[in-house]
Amino acid sequence: MRVLGIDPGIAIMGFGFVDKIGHRIVPVQYGCIQTEARTPTEQRLVQIYEASCQLLDRYQPETIAVEKLFFNKNVTNAFSVGQARGVFLLAAAQRNIPVGEYTPMQVKQSVVGYGGAEKKQVQEMVKRLLKLSAVPKPDDVADALAVAICHAHSIVLNDRVNGVTPK
Repeated sequence: MRVLGIDPGIAIMGFGFVDKIGHRIVPVQYGCIQTEARTPTEQRLVQIYEASCQLLDRYQPETIAVEKLFFNKNVTNAFSVGQARGVFLLAAAQRNIPVGEYTPMQVKQSVVGYGGAEKKQVQEMVKRLLKLSAVPKPDDVADALAVAICHAHSIVLNDRVNGVTPK
């Protein structure tokens, strides 16, 4: 099963495709969609949408996981990240790809085993779990892969709970 993890953002949107093969999770492709700060918001959203469509069409994930938004202070940033997230979700919905959502705490719990884990711990576990030579950069990419790993683990657990036999 191919899973796409997304760490939403207007400046940098991290993505990570992984394949769940039996009990293994194998990296397929990862990186980020970047937009320039001086570009008008509507143009940045078009760039994110077009890049998202290209990624979805090229790598054809069976399911997608997106990190839920969590902001304490910067409301302006929350709105722009929410807009970028919405554009991506539109591209996924147009292709009828199911989407799961996870809080940062759920992702940390799944990847590290502790919901209060530090960012560096999550990044190191992503590197180890996917047998990568280095932690993916920028941080948004490692975060997206962590979301994909979380979703891959959750799919297996949900299938077991619901009595579904994996393919």
